[in-house]
Amino acid sequence: MRRLPRLAAVPAVVLALLAAGCAAGDGDGRRDGGTVLRFQSLAWQKESVDANRELVAEWNAAHPDIRVEYVQGSWDSVHDQLLTSFEGGEAPDIIHDASDDLADFAHGGYLADLRPLLSGRLKADIPAESWRTTTFGEGVYGVPFLQEPRVVLANSKLLRASGVRVPTPERPWTWAEFRQVARDLTTAMGEGRYGVAWPLKEPVSVSLNLGLSAGGRLFHRRDDGKAEVRFTGGDAIVPDTVHAQVNIDRSAPRTTLGMGGSDTLPGFFGGKYAMVPLGFSYRQQVVQQAPEGFEWTVLPPPAGDGGLAQGVSPQTLSIAEQSPYKEEAARFIDFLLRPDNMVRLARGDWMLPTGAEALKDPSLRTAEHGWATGTALAAGLRPAPAQSVRGYPEWKDKVATPAYQEYYSGAIDAAELAERLVRDGNRVLARYQR
Repeated sequence: MRRLPRLAAVPAVVLALLAAGCAAGDGDGRRDGGTVLRFQSLAWQKESVDANRELVAEWNAAHPDIRVEYVQGSWDSVHDQLLTSFEGGEAPDIIHDASDDLADFAHGGYLADLRPLLSGRLKADIPAESWRTTTFGEGVYGVPFLQEPRVVLANSKLLRASGVRVPTPERPWTWAEFRQVARDLTTAMGEGRYGVAWPLKEPVSVSLNLGLSAGGRLFHRRDDGKAEVRFTGGDAIVPDTVHAQVNIDRSAPRTTLGMGGSDTLPGFFGGKYAMVPLGFSYRQQVVQQAPEGFEWTVLPPPAGDGGLAQGVSPQTLSIAEQSPYKEEAARFIDFLLRPDNMVRLARGDWMLPTGAEALKDPSLRTAEHGWATGTALAAGLRPAPAQSVRGYPEWKDKVATPAYQEYYSGAIDAAELAERLVRDGNRVLARYQR
C-alpha cells in the first residue's frame, strides 16, 4: 500500500482540495432538487482514475436523482485533509482510504458503522479476513476492495542462465532457499551485480507483512486486551535474511536500502539486480518502462511456517458519520463494487480485488504480466499485524523505522534490534492504552 504520512501541519494543497470539495455543492448536499454525494477518490494512475470516473458517470446516467460528484484526493495528504474536513463539518460523503488509516477515525466517531447499511451480497462476497481489516470494536468502518500482495519481480534470462529452481505458488522457495538462490545468482552474474535488491526506504511494513509467512506476528494481545510487542523467532526470519544478504553474503547491495521501489527499476532493467521484492502494482511500471525485449516474470515471495501468508492493508471505501445520505452512499458503494466493476478497478490499479466473484474473472488469472501468480496469493492475505494497534504510527516512525534501517545496514546486531523494538516499542504503546 502507498504510505499515509501524518503531517504536523496541514499543507496548502490540502486546504485547496478541501475548498474545492466544499464548493462542489450547496450546504445541504442537494442541487436542483436532487441529492449530490461527494466521492473523494485517491486514484492516481491514469488507468485507475479513468476507471473511477467512468463508473461515476455510469452511476449518474442511471441515477439522475442521486448524483455523485468525483473529488480528487491525494495519498500524500489524506489523513490530515480528512481530519480537517471532519472537524470542519465538510467531509466527503464517500471516502477512499486504506484500512491502516481508519483506526483513529473509527474510534473518533468520524466514520459510519456500515453493518446496517451494506447489502447482503457485498457482505458475503468479501471474505472474513478482509473484513477484519476494517473492523474496530463492534463496528465495521470501511469496505476493503483492493489489496496488494508483495511478490518478487525477476529477470527471466538471468534466472535461466543461473540454473536455480524457479518457484511457483504451489512450491515456493523457503526463506533459507531464497537466501541461497540470491547467492547463486550473484555468483553467476559476476562482480558488481547482485542476486536481489531490497528497496527499504519504508522498512517496517515490508518486514512485518512478509514476517507472517515465517510465523512472525510481533504485536500480541494480552489478557486485558491491550497490545504489546514480542519479538519471537518467527519475527526474526525476514530481517535476518535481509541482514545476511546485505552484510554477509553480499548478494544484495547496501545502496538500495534507502530507496523506494521505483528507484530500483533502472538497475533491474539494466541487469544489475536479478530480483526485486515489490508490491504487485509495480508490474505496471515494468510494462510501461522496461526496455524492448526485457524478459521478466512474477514469482511468489518466500514461505516459511506460515506458508504464503502475508499482511496487507487494503484500500477501503467508508461513509462519513456526518453525511445525511448514508443509505444513498451505501447504494453507490454497492454499485461501485459489483464484481464486474471491482475487476475494472483492480485492473486500473494493477491490484487484486477482495471480492470472491471478482477474483474468478479470467482476466485476473492469465499468465500475462503475472496476474495468475498474484491471484494465487489471495487466499493467504491477512490483516497487517499492526492493523488495529493504537500508537502504531508513532512506534513505526520513532522506534521501528530507525531500528530496522540500522540493522539492515549492519550498524546494530540482532539482539539490539529486538531490544529496541520491544523495550522502546512497548513504552510507546503504553501511552496509548492507559
